[in-house]
Amino acid sequence: MSIALNHTIVTASNKKESAQFLADILGLGVSPQFGPFIPVEIPNGVTLDYADSDGGPITSQHYAFLVSEDEFDGIFGRVKDAGLTHWADPYHKIVNEINTNDGGRGTYFEDPNGHNLEIFTKPYGSGS
Repeated sequence: MSIALNHTIVTASNKKESAQFLADILGLGVSPQFGPFIPVEIPNGVTLDYADSDGGPITSQHYAFLVSEDEFDGIFGRVKDAGLTHWADPYHKIVNEINTNDGGRGTYFEDPNGHNLEIFTKPYGSGS
């Protein structure tokens, strides 16, 4: 049996703006609206399908993206160019720094809805 994550729904105060934010930061495109969702497709085929919260509360979620060293440089540059605060840790204690876990690089930043986004270059536990 082959099991793979296909999509997840991301609640947003404005699905169009939020999908565009993620796409711009990651250097991706926004897919056409599908039903009530606006998808952003990640290169491995998984989509983050943005849906409006319709004024309801948005529970912060964590979305982590394993990227290459070159992709990290580009994404991190866009994070800094956007003036976003970033952290070396998921608890947002080490501000405006990156981590070097497992011999790679990683950082956390928030989207406009308070979702905690992470980019990192080495899978956890992979060693250095």
